[in-house]
Amino acid sequence: MTISYVVCGDGPDVLLVHAGVADSRMWAQQVAELQGSHRVITLDLRGYGETPLVPQYSAAGDVLEVLEEVGARDVVGVGASFGGYVVQQVASRRPELFSRLVLICAPTDNVEPDEKLRALWTEEEALLEAGDVDGATELTVRHWIGPDADDEARELLRVMQKHAYEVQLAAGDVDNEEWPVEPEKISAPVRLITGAHDYAFFTDSADYLAERLPSAERIELPWAGHLPTLERPAEALKLLS
Repeated sequence: MTISYVVCGDGPDVLLVHAGVADSRMWAQQVAELQGSHRVITLDLRGYGETPLVPQYSAAGDVLEVLEEVGARDVVGVGASFGGYVVQQVASRRPELFSRLVLICAPTDNVEPDEKLRALWTEEEALLEAGDVDGATELTVRHWIGPDADDEARELLRVMQKHAYEVQLAAGDVDNEEWPVEPEKISAPVRLITGAHDYAFFTDSADYLAERLPSAERIELPWAGHLPTLERPAEALKLLS
């Protein structure tokens, strides 16, 4: 397997899947706090951190393969942003693996992005097409982390996102086979967390899921942007527990 993953600690299984502007380093503080009482599984999705890209792959399939390789069961699956979307795909196909899900500012199927987010993506794409990786990275740092984040969190985001851009640009065109998200099949309780300073797309996605999941808890954080566990890491465990 070419997926970089780490398993540490002992106890009930917790899976942490990073956001699409980050990598597994975003969970460093939570891993340090959880590993005394849980077996914590982190990984870098393809094109992030230590995991290379390949021409064809399935992010959801990769996550499921890691869970099977380590013998995970009764998993608390935590996903931030794109990582939350991947967790939904896996839980839709293999609901029996999970005891609970925590989806943080995660998109989902059948919800359209808002105009502000589309405009941001257009600006990002123009910068990358012009070869301005630093400009695209700074755009990410300005827009994807909330006002409560400190300088250390912003610098970590800068490092993670710049590395991801470099890996993904070097790889060229790739194909990620996405699995359908089927909320009605996700039997585990799901906590849906969004931030008041985030884009409407993620709030709309959480509301859509809350109406369709068999068991959902909805939390809106008035202080948060898109990455609340980085913005207020001291409060992260309360969000996950």
